[in-house]
Amino acid sequence: MKFTEKDIQQIESKGMTLAQVQSQLELFETGMPFVNLSSAATINKGIVKCSEVTKARYINFFDSKRNDVSIAKFVPASGAATRMFKTLFRFIDEYVPEDETINSFINKYKDADLSLFFVGIEKLPFYNTVLEQIEVFYPDYASFSNDRQKLLFVKTMMDEDKMNYGFYPKGLLPFHEYKDHLATAFEEHLFEAALYASTNNIAFLHFTISEVYKKMFDDEFVRIREIVEQKTNTKFHIAFSYQKASTDTIAVTPENELFRADNGQLTFRPSGHGALLENLNLLDSDVIFIKNIDNVVVYKYEDEVAEYKKMLAGMLLEIQQEVFDHLKLLESGEVTEEDILTISQFLVNTLHVVISSEFEKYSTKYQIEYLFDKLNRPIRICGMVKNEGEPGGGPFWVKDEKGQISLQIVESAQIDLDNKKQNEIVKNATHFNPVDLVCGIKNFKGEVFDLQQFVDPKTAFITMKTHAGKELMALELPGLWNGSMADWNTVFVEVPLITFNPVKTVTDLLKPTHQIE
Repeated sequence: MKFTEKDIQQIESKGMTLAQVQSQLELFETGMPFVNLSSAATINKGIVKCSEVTKARYINFFDSKRNDVSIAKFVPASGAATRMFKTLFRFIDEYVPEDETINSFINKYKDADLSLFFVGIEKLPFYNTVLEQIEVFYPDYASFSNDRQKLLFVKTMMDEDKMNYGFYPKGLLPFHEYKDHLATAFEEHLFEAALYASTNNIAFLHFTISEVYKKMFDDEFVRIREIVEQKTNTKFHIAFSYQKASTDTIAVTPENELFRADNGQLTFRPSGHGALLENLNLLDSDVIFIKNIDNVVVYKYEDEVAEYKKMLAGMLLEIQQEVFDHLKLLESGEVTEEDILTISQFLVNTLHVVISSEFEKYSTKYQIEYLFDKLNRPIRICGMVKNEGEPGGGPFWVKDEKGQISLQIVESAQIDLDNKKQNEIVKNATHFNPVDLVCGIKNFKGEVFDLQQFVDPKTAFITMKTHAGKELMALELPGLWNGSMADWNTVFVEVPLITFNPVKTVTDLLKPTHQIE
């Protein structure tokens, strides 16, 4: 494709090179291969189920070590809450009060979410706040019909010149209503971090946000800091980073031509959460918890959720200790046949690594190199919940193009669901990925790995989007917990549904884990 001088200037101004853009365009040309699922990961076949005794042991192990290690909580929190209010945006755009009732509008679109919104409206955490604002904008509100009141309630929430909730980052929306205040998701992450992600009563949290929201997050932290620190007896250190412009990807038309805006400029798009691998790689902590911004609970459930976080972290520290001992032995060169057998069994039984069928034929020197390579990687312990039909990724055994099989978290967009065999494997999946990770990103010498070395670039995927009403094809980088961690050592562990409470739509705030009563 031909690039003008202006195009090249635009590319370079984003911190990108022409070669990078051309390699992205090649991916559109060749298309991305689907992953090749070998089987679903299930209990005792890739997913560990801890007994109460084992769970208690991991929790105690973590509690005994937590003040001797550095801990951070990494929270992807980049976007605006637009998708959370998708139903309300459509309602404002398409509802015509002169021609139809709200009920007939709901029936026309079979919009169960909008129906639930109005049924549960008084239980929404911001209900009273919106009512206060309505009185400012619509002094005669009380005299209006029920349908008009509902429309004005939504408009007060969503209109740009009013509360403008659609613009807010999800992390700063009121999520929970307590007796004396409203709590944002950001605030709940601090309370939760004090329980499991603090060391010596200090908690480090790193939020990835859009730069436009930085002042809003700073202001919120100033507002709540003293109260949260007093209640938790914990000092908080908050860091923010942004999805870098250099991780954006170029967009093309459905015909594979460069997609240009009306002013003739190239169109670039954020490349999904895989871009945050660079942000994660900035951290220097021994233990890193990763959890999405909208996955929080009201206070009464926090202790139970924290128990499972500590269980996963205890498992990480115990496994990591054994990995480091094996690596030191392998590096020393004083390795017996018995050591090789012990380390091989550890890889298979604990880290679920499928060892080459040729391994026994290797020379001792090559066996040592092979085991060292398999062990010397970042480690992630991933909580998995039972599949309740939620959209998103799940745990599978995947075969790569070299025939090697490994445990991976796979998104549905990466799977050829038209392939009968692959579809059957998906149907047999029992668990779902709730983005509940505890990671070790340092090697046995205490150095941070270069996480870019463990990415599978072939797990990027192409999606259809629209821009100014026109269709385009967008390229998403390998997802942060998908292909970006493809070559990490991975352990999947079952955790209960109580640990997974995302707010994908506004009506999710009506679920018990987001309600005080």
